[in-house]
Amino acid sequence: MNETLYNAAALIVPLIVAIVFHEVSHGLVANMLGDPTAKERQRLSLNPFRHVDPVGTVILPGLLALVKAPVFGWAKPVPVIKQRLRNPRFGMMAVAAAGPGSNLVLAAAGAVLLGLLVRGVGDTQPVEPVRFIALNLSNFLSINIFLALFNLLPIPPFDGSHIVEGLLPPRAAAAYDKLRPLGFPLVFVLLIGLPYLIPGFDLVSRVVVPPVEWLGGHYLALAQAVAGR
Repeated sequence: MNETLYNAAALIVPLIVAIVFHEVSHGLVANMLGDPTAKERQRLSLNPFRHVDPVGTVILPGLLALVKAPVFGWAKPVPVIKQRLRNPRFGMMAVAAAGPGSNLVLAAAGAVLLGLLVRGVGDTQPVEPVRFIALNLSNFLSINIFLALFNLLPIPPFDGSHIVEGLLPPRAAAAYDKLRPLGFPLVFVLLIGLPYLIPGFDLVSRVVVPPVEWLGGHYLALAQAVAGR
């Protein structure tokens, strides 16, 4: 198999699973806290077609990867109506945290499965299907960690912005909320525009990647412990 296709095939399933669980987690927590909007609109489903946005999940990340720009994207946001939550201020923070939290849990599950796979193979040379599964699990681990921490950036419309807004005093939170209509343009400026205009200004590499690598090292240590290495 062509190496590019091989690597792409090992990314697709981990990426879709990570995105779907991220979005469904938002909806599940919102439903538990009083807002059944996601349930009413049939978004509490593991069917990826209910969550994948053709532009934000497929086309944009692919184009960014081709031009070697910072890769980011989005799924169809799970609908949450703040006013329907029993405690809107706390509820939005909890709903926002649920997505990254689910990815960190999935990363732990991926680390355990990767460790079990390595333990099962032992010292023998793995056959190709096993190597492919191992690559999928490794990608699953990395994707979930990156997705969790990337979404915690305090920039609208990322999950981190809802958490920050909930922690701010009411007046400051109201002012911060006014940035939401500017969210996507702001993201493009920070992640694409400024790095292009100012070489070396790379928010992802400087802010997101270091904690991703640090946390990834701990998850790999978990995989090694499970593998008995």
